[in-house]
Amino acid sequence: MGGVCAIAGVESSFGDRVASELRTSGIWEVRRFPRLGADGDSAHGVTALVILNVADYDAAMRRQVSVIEDVHHCLNTAAEQGIGTVVLLSSAMVYGAWANNPIPLTEDSTLRPAPGLAYTDQLTVAEQLVNEWADGDADRRCVILRSAPVMSANRTGALVRALAAGLGTRTAEDDAPAQFVHEDDLAAAIRVVLECDANGVFNVAPDGVIPGDSLRALSGAAPKIKLPEPFASWLADLRWKFQRGPIPPGLRAYVQSPWTVSNGRLRALGWEPRTTNEQAFVEGTESKWWTMLTPKRKQEISLGLMIVGAVAIVAIIGSTIRRALNSR
Repeated sequence: MGGVCAIAGVESSFGDRVASELRTSGIWEVRRFPRLGADGDSAHGVTALVILNVADYDAAMRRQVSVIEDVHHCLNTAAEQGIGTVVLLSSAMVYGAWANNPIPLTEDSTLRPAPGLAYTDQLTVAEQLVNEWADGDADRRCVILRSAPVMSANRTGALVRALAAGLGTRTAEDDAPAQFVHEDDLAAAIRVVLECDANGVFNVAPDGVIPGDSLRALSGAAPKIKLPEPFASWLADLRWKFQRGPIPPGLRAYVQSPWTVSNGRLRALGWEPRTTNEQAFVEGTESKWWTMLTPKRKQEISLGLMIVGAVAIVAIIGSTIRRALNSR
């Protein structure tokens, strides 16, 4: 299959990467999909639509626009212009992170997003809307790609940075395994499902997982020391509070319990990951940690250090006065 493919979210660095992947195949003309509020007639002649902006957490935070509005706009325009194929980029986070999750999760696993994270709730609704759109006409088809956290030197968003920093750091229990997909492999997955006339849900992740202990070693964390409860919980709460961020509410469950996925269904289409979990993780986290701190987080850490310094000074002065009084 080939034709005219419009991309919602093409202005992002990943959108540019997807556009390049499709153009390189030689069978796709790539266009920018009209934004919310723009004239939908510019989508005339489009045969396939790829929706990337729904899964872009950073862009949603910047724009302060509900991703559900974007999905409605995309699907309404697709219906008006007779677009037959929609590919939605979602996230494997919609499965939820639970201690009793099977390892790996398949596309048939029940969606149980962890509570408290609006991002996954919105993705779940977006998936439902896309499925309803496809069910409305026998000539329509939809593909939903549930991706592992996406990493690369160019694309590691705030949400994924927070996940990567929080994984492999538990003190009282074993660390959960993790997966990270490289943006090049995700772009290739989008091309493959379009060219194969695929339909349905596909997980996107490299083969296997990174065990918790290996993740700890890759991140440069100190060897684990088992700490008793409740001290371990107190220390984890403190570390999470001062994590580089901002940290979305509800995200913490995803560093505590497994939610890794199988890629067998996508592999059956001919897709092959070129980058391992470990390689994607290293490439996406090679920047020094202090370069990824937000100004607010830097201010909080500076304030904390000032308080610690003030307490230390008071303690030293108090100790000096006591020694002086005792020497009399």
